[in-house]
Amino acid sequence: MIANIHRRRFLKQSAQGLLAAVPLVVPASALGRAGRIAPSERIVVAQIGAGTMGFGDMNALMSIPEVQVVAVCDVKRAMRERAKKAVDAHYNNADCATYNDFRELLARKDIDAVDIATLDSWHVVHALAAVRAGKDIYVQKPMGMSIGEIKLLREAVHGYGRVFQFGTQQRSSQEFRQACEIARNGRLGKIHTIKVGVHAGAAERSGLKRYAPEPVPDGLDYELWLGPAPWAPYTTARLTYPHWFHISDYSLGYVSGWGIHHIDIAQWGNGTELTGPLEVEGTARFPDDDALCDNPLSWDTRMKYANGVDLIFTGAGPGFEGVRHGITFEGPDGWVWVNRGEIDAEPKSLLKEQFGPDETRLPVSTFHHGNFIECVRSRQKTICNIDVAVRSDTVCQLAWCAFQLQRKLRWDPEKESFVGDPDANRLLARSLRAPWHF
Repeated sequence: MIANIHRRRFLKQSAQGLLAAVPLVVPASALGRAGRIAPSERIVVAQIGAGTMGFGDMNALMSIPEVQVVAVCDVKRAMRERAKKAVDAHYNNADCATYNDFRELLARKDIDAVDIATLDSWHVVHALAAVRAGKDIYVQKPMGMSIGEIKLLREAVHGYGRVFQFGTQQRSSQEFRQACEIARNGRLGKIHTIKVGVHAGAAERSGLKRYAPEPVPDGLDYELWLGPAPWAPYTTARLTYPHWFHISDYSLGYVSGWGIHHIDIAQWGNGTELTGPLEVEGTARFPDDDALCDNPLSWDTRMKYANGVDLIFTGAGPGFEGVRHGITFEGPDGWVWVNRGEIDAEPKSLLKEQFGPDETRLPVSTFHHGNFIECVRSRQKTICNIDVAVRSDTVCQLAWCAFQLQRKLRWDPEKESFVGDPDANRLLARSLRAPWHF
């Protein structure tokens, strides 16, 4: 663990003074120091949620020499045992502790940071508990189930002086940064349209409609799996990933689950990281043949920003034909399109543009988890800190609200509420099942 008293004092003192600092973002190669890392210099990390995403996060963190993963938590015994086996094999010991209940893990004083990769409906509850326990947090996307709860998390992160990294790892990829710098430095002229296209995962629902109640299998704490979500009988389909992604009790579906990745880049390239749109309207197609899955099968959304930019956010539905998967920035002088591992532009010469010292240069990160760990050490802001993360997550949730009300909504990005619309403002909060609370 990090036992060095001086470092502990530094973390406490710097939490207040460095919150406003500029991001310190380093490549992964800069994180690995030669030789063995002294135990007193290691950053002690635990994993909450050891499924597909959590297992991947955990392995990414273990690849960093400064990190020592000491504990894993999952309500599925098979998942936590698999994770423990991987951790013990990596460190060639049997020291990794396992927990069914995250509260027992967070009570440990030796843990500096946690990675949270649980059910979407759990994210903010877990994150708030971790922050209040004095842990820095890496939270998988999306952040939460309502705008109200992600604002509470933002307040807590600042109030407790914790480091936060959001799992929108595209900010740590060169092609996305390049597209955003082209857009922000006027190479396209004044941006007028941003198109965001994602798939909606509708095909994943096929063959998983067997919803008759079943006995809870051995090795699963079903009550803790449900947590703050409404009570429902156990069914195998309900817990099958990514089937639960299509159930609004646990997730907002691909609107935020996939949409957040590309919306975050749209916000970055638009220079609106700390604000949001003024208007939002959209339509969605919901399933009518499923007793459980109720998240949108497709959607088409339009948003208007104060800078005049129109954002078109579409998920495999009406209007999708004109919106490529990825993010397209359009201006009078050309366009640039970017997706994972791909970038294109018209004219092609845009891709060879060089930027001067007085132009906008965005922070550089080549390893998202590495950036988090470096900021845990330095107490500076991550590349996707809590302030920009809340704003990006909010854009996805605004689309969700528009789908529920099926009409144009006006949004005040300063007050972070709908303008003169009590019905819409009621959608800003979501109740939790007792005894869970924020």
